[in-house]
Amino acid sequence: MKLISWNVNGIRACVKKGFLDYFEKVNADIFCIQESKVQEGQIDLELTEYYQYWNYAERKGYSGTAVFSKKKPLSVSYGVGDRNDEEEGRIITIEFEDFFLVNVYTPNSKRDLTRLPYRLEWEEEIREHLVKLDKMKPVIYCGDLNVAHQEIDLRNPKPNIGNSGFTDEERGKMTSLLEAGFVDSFRYMYPEKTEAYTWWSYMSKVRERNIGWRIDYFIVSERFADSIQEAAIHSDILGSDHCPVVLEMNLS
Repeated sequence: MKLISWNVNGIRACVKKGFLDYFEKVNADIFCIQESKVQEGQIDLELTEYYQYWNYAERKGYSGTAVFSKKKPLSVSYGVGDRNDEEEGRIITIEFEDFFLVNVYTPNSKRDLTRLPYRLEWEEEIREHLVKLDKMKPVIYCGDLNVAHQEIDLRNPKPNIGNSGFTDEERGKMTSLLEAGFVDSFRYMYPEKTEAYTWWSYMSKVRERNIGWRIDYFIVSERFADSIQEAAIHSDILGSDHCPVVLEMNLS
C-alpha cells in the first residue's frame, strides 16, 4: 500500500504546476493534501477510481485538507472528539478495515508566536484523538505538522531555536506523541539521514541550496512499524513550497 501526503499550498495553483501529472505517475492508494485553499465547488478534480473527501475552511483561500482513496472507507469524520466539523478544515479521520488514517494541517504558531497557546491546545487534542483511535486499531497519522522535531530535521537549527516550528514547546509535543506509542516512519527507516527536508522558504535560491525543514510526516502506531517498507521524500517534485512525502507499507 502506497500513501502520499503533500501540502500543496493551494490546490488550484498546484494543478497548474503539474499536480495531476505527479498524481497519475505516483499511483498512490491513498493521497492526502493539506492547505487546499478552496471552498466547495471551486475545483473539480477528475480523479478516476478515487473517492474524494474534502474538509473546507470557512475562511476563503485558507487552510483546508482532502483525502483521495482508491478504497471506500468505513467512515469519515472531521475534527476531533464529539465534533464533526471545525472551522479551519484541518482534520480528516478516515476508518478503514485495518487502520485509521488521520490527515491534518497543523496550525502554525506564527512568527511572533501569538498562536502558540492555541497550537499547544491543538497538540493535546490531536494526541488524545490519536491515542483513542489507537486503542481500537492501528493509526496512520500524516500531514504538515509544522514542526521540525530534532536538529537533524532542519538545515540551520541553532539560529532557529525558539522560532515558530522549532520551539521547545512544539518539539516537546512531538516527543510526547511518539512516547505515547507512535513512530516517525522516516526516522524509523533513516535515523541518521541528513539534509532530508520537505519545506523551503520562497526566498531566492533557498530551495536550490536545500536550506529546508522536515515538517511533513507519516507517523504510525508502533505495532505498525514492522510493516513499513519505505518512507521517502520526493524533494524533486515542485508545485508548492512543500514536497510530497511517501509511505509504503505491507499490510497483507
